[in-house]
Amino acid sequence: MSDQLSMKFPPQHKYRFVTLAIASLLIILLGIIPLRVAIAHYQVPQPQAILTLGGGADRETFTAQFAQLYPQLDIWVSSGIPTKQACKIFQQEGISPARIHIDRRAVDTVTNFTSLVDEFQQRHIRHVYLITSDFHMSRATAIATIIFGSQGIIFTPVSIPSNHPPESQLRILRDSTRAVLWLFTRRTGASFHSR
Repeated sequence: MSDQLSMKFPPQHKYRFVTLAIASLLIILLGIIPLRVAIAHYQVPQPQAILTLGGGADRETFTAQFAQLYPQLDIWVSSGIPTKQACKIFQQEGISPARIHIDRRAVDTVTNFTSLVDEFQQRHIRHVYLITSDFHMSRATAIATIIFGSQGIIFTPVSIPSNHPPESQLRILRDSTRAVLWLFTRRTGASFHSR
């Protein structure tokens, strides 16, 4: 039987078929993201929460000031500065501790999103303000589009000005690839790289 199959499909055709099948699956799955994003944007046009990607006290300080404009929104900080220091910044800006959720599970930008996506879904949060530094925003939005977008969660980016040059396209591509890997395996590949 396998000999008959081999006669029908020479090895190079088998590889082409497998490659074509994988590429088709990837295109279909990634093609769903724009549809889910469009639906979420229609259903939830205004952000329901604030998500800050940790990376320095300036991000928490900016977030605390930004959150004063939206007193009805809860705030999630993914990793970042030590919890006591972050809480002190929010307290100094008059932000109620009841609004603040500090999540320490993330070890990098990809896991900033993968560690919170399930919690946001459980809380029916489908639109967030995404706060990070301007140099980091391209990578953050690429990852968020894949991870959050695949789950029907959208974001409105809010950049914090800095004097840093933008991150390299290689870093963006690497972490976008890791985000796609997460879609298929629920693994982030965090152990294979540095921040």
